[in-house]
Amino acid sequence: MIGARRCLAEKGYARTTARDVVAASGANLASIGYHYGSKEALLNQALIQSAREWGDRLSAALAEPGEIWGRLVELIGSDRQLLAAQFEVLAQVEHAEDVREVVAEERPFDHLDPRVGALYQALLTGIMAQWLVDPATAMTGPDVVEALDIVARGR
Repeated sequence: MIGARRCLAEKGYARTTARDVVAASGANLASIGYHYGSKEALLNQALIQSAREWGDRLSAALAEPGEIWGRLVELIGSDRQLLAAQFEVLAQVEHAEDVREVVAEERPFDHLDPRVGALYQALLTGIMAQWLVDPATAMTGPDVVEALDIVARGR
């Protein structure tokens, strides 16, 4: 599993081969099929671990009192590999039911009005994408708060 997660971080889901996982882990090629059934099943389990790790970090950031967007943006910028893995997870939800189920049960904004939670989730995903593409121009916590205020005032 450690080798699979390393390969996901270094090569991504689509470019990782079973031989890459073997090289990263020192395991036997046949052990992938024996323990997981396929390379895809192993990578899906590695993605699920990444999604849960991200969910734990996100929940911890949301649990602290005070202004959340600064903490969320700090979390986004803190681990680029884990951030990239979240988009790998999203790319697999259409093809892997086990991955989709894990993503569907993650509801970090459930304590809010459902419309607000959905908006925050969409904002968070967009900010994550900005940080992956160009961290230098991605929104900061204060940027998010100010932009939401502008939108709320109808400007």
